[in-house]
Formats: sequence, structure tokens, C-alpha cells
Amino acid sequence: MSIGHPELIAAITSEIATSGPIPFVRFMELALYHPQFGYYMRPPESGAERIGWSGDFYTSSDVHPILGQALAKQARQLDKLLGHPDPFTVVEMGPGKGLLAKHFLSACRTQADDSFSQRLRYVLIERSPAMRDLQRANLLHGLVEPGRITWVESLADLKPGSITGLFFSNELPDAFPVHRIQVEQEQIREIYVDYDGARFVERLRPLSSPAIQDYLARLNLSLPDGYQTEVNLEAVRWMAQVSRAIDRGLAITIDYGHTAQDLYGPDRAKGTLLCYYSQMTNEDPYVRVGQQDMTAHVDFSTLATVGEEHGLHVTGFTNQMSFLMGLGVEEMVAHMDPEGPEFRAAIHLMRPEGMGRTFKVLIQHKGIAAPTLDALAFKPFFGTALAVPSAA
Repeated sequence: MSIGHPELIAAITSEIATSGPIPFVRFMELALYHPQFGYYMRPPESGAERIGWSGDFYTSSDVHPILGQALAKQARQLDKLLGHPDPFTVVEMGPGKGLLAKHFLSACRTQADDSFSQRLRYVLIERSPAMRDLQRANLLHGLVEPGRITWVESLADLKPGSITGLFFSNELPDAFPVHRIQVEQEQIREIYVDYDGARFVERLRPLSSPAIQDYLARLNLSLPDGYQTEVNLEAVRWMAQVSRAIDRGLAITIDYGHTAQDLYGPDRAKGTLLCYYSQMTNEDPYVRVGQQDMTAHVDFSTLATVGEEHGLHVTGFTNQMSFLMGLGVEEMVAHMDPEGPEFRAAIHLMRPEGMGRTFKVLIQHKGIAAPTLDALAFKPFFGTALAVPSAA
């Protein structure tokens, strides 16, 4: 089995040779986002697909347009709550191939009797040149007037308080590089990555950042010896940046993950890090480096808490099935043949044993009173599980 992309392996081993073992978070950053050779940064091989049914993994937007249609419906309700601002700005971060944006914008064009589509501005945040090219190919074909859709490389490109409207992401924080830690003799140690001349090996070392201990202290965690898990400091920074960018509106985060109580429970004593290659999962990040995706489950409790600290308040917490039901998925599928492939694809997004409950939806608001949203009409059993206060 290949250890990985040759030029990327050379870059990582060179850094280790120069500075010594590197924290796993740095290894994951290089594997996924090295400017030239990272998994997400370089164009896929000729004729290959990275995201999709024939790629390494697929997202909800590869399954059916119904998620984009539901988000467009929620955006229209928010537009009314905000008093029909001009512009109404939608920001999508980590837009993948641009399919979710395509489905959202297509749904917005179906109603020509109002001004929403004319006032709409759509901003895609994408750091990968290869992915930006793919998004442009999927989006710049009459879905929106020229100048109403733009790209930026990072959240830092958005001025504080510049967004009135909707900020959303689908499967984004799970792809942020994570610190990996392990409890050893009641001490929290961090996993570093070394190279022995033939393969990557792990070393336990002191924490690379005091922010890791702060993260764990915020959750008041007590982990037993041998426990191994992930800490996503990038998600903390990201949520703070999202809050700063929003003046009035909503943030909707869709991803697979858990409350902290579940994520750091005894059932996940080895963590949640997974690698994806050709629709198969494995737990070895040291093979096919730069040629496979790496993810870790999202800690929604910390996202909610950090948002509250920056004025982004919890509106509600649900799952994808309940989210879609609240936004009228029954009406969206009513015209479909119950025996047809389109209907089966749409239902796939709501299956309780699959994407319907695996994917969670955190909705937060800022600059407005706590709204009553269609997306939160149905309450799953964990709907009040986030241990943070909700404030207007």
C-alpha cells in the first residue's frame, strides 16, 4: 500500500527532519491543505472525482438537490424576519463542488414574483484553487446575475459585521485539522508524528498549545488513562470569526458530530478520526497521505458555547431528518414517483439509520430576537442537549 503522494511525503519528512516530530494537527494540515500537494488543494487526477458517487466520499448535495431547496426556503423566511434587506447575503464556506450552491440558487429562481433573487448576494469561501475552478464551472451559467456571486479565500476577507443574511456550511468543521491527545498516567499528552525512514510513527509529547487544556477545561472533562480523542481548535477560531462577520442573521452548521457529552463518552475511547478513500473508511492516517480524506466528528457543544461567547446565540439544535421535515420535505417529494430513483435519493437524506440522524444541524442567531424557524418545527430527542444558555 502506498505511503502517499511522493512530493507531499517529501515535504512532510523534510519538515520533520528540520524541526523534529510535528503535532498531528500540523501533519493533517499538510496532508489536506499543503498549497501544492495537499488532498484538497491539487486538482484530482485526470478523469477522477474526489467528491461524489465515484469519488472518495459523497455529500448530501451529491445525493439529491433537496437540501439546497430546503436551505433556500429557510433563507426566504429569514429574509422576511430581517425586513427584506438589500442585499441579503448568503455566505457558504467549504462549498465543495458547488452543488449545494447550485441547488440553492436554482431554488431561489423558481419564484419570480418577488425581489429575493434580485437582492441576493452569494459569497463562497474557498481556499483551494482547484475547488474554486470546479465551483465556477458548476455555477457561472445563468443561475444568478453577474457580480452577485463572488469568491473569497478565507473568513478574514469578510469585514466584521458585514453580513446581513445567512451563513451556512455543510460538512466543514469535520475537515479542520485536529490535535490528537491521549491520557497517560493522568496527564494529557499530545500525539506527534515522526518519520523513521520508512514510515510515519507516533510519539507522545507535552501539549503544543495551552489552548488544548483550555478547551478541555471549558467542557469540564475527566478522561481515563489510555483515552484518546481529538481537539478541534480550528473550529473554535472559525466559530468566533463567523460571529464577528455577522451583523444580523443566522448561522447554520450541518455536519456529523455530537454533543460533548456523547463525543467524549466511554464509547469513543479511541477518538473519531476516520480516513476516506474510494468510498471506504479506515483509521490509518499514515497511508495514502494526500490521497485520502481525513475527518473527525464535530463537537457541537463547543461550537454553541464559543458562539454564545461572541454574541452568536443558539436558536436550536436538530438533525437533518427533522430539519428537512420542518422545511416541508413532504411537499418537495410529493410529485416524485415513490418507486423511482429520485424519490429514493431524497429519502436517503432522511433515513433515521443513516444521514437523517447522523448529520446534526446547529442554528444560531445574532442581531435579532430568538426567531421561530420552520427548520426547527420538529424537535428530536436531543433538541435541548446543548448545555449552553440561549439568549436573544
